[in-house]
Amino acid sequence: MAIVIRLDRVLVERKMTLTELAGHVGITVANLSILKSGKAKAVRLSTLDAICRVLECQPGDVLEHANDGETHTGTHRTD
Repeated sequence: MAIVIRLDRVLVERKMTLTELAGHVGITVANLSILKSGKAKAVRLSTLDAICRVLECQPGDVLEHANDGETHTGTHRTD
């Protein structure tokens, strides 16, 4: 089981940069970058709330559940 971060996709759809989002949300670009890259171990609900408020989206637009055996893109591995 894995939670996949789709923040990059939502940012592209909203035509917003990570730097712009960081300014609106009030957290550092470095912390948003860690989240965007999928290296974050956790995300505060208040941060997720702020991201969704600024991007006018739902948490499910930013976070996606992938079953074991699925790659980052959501397709099944064949190995």
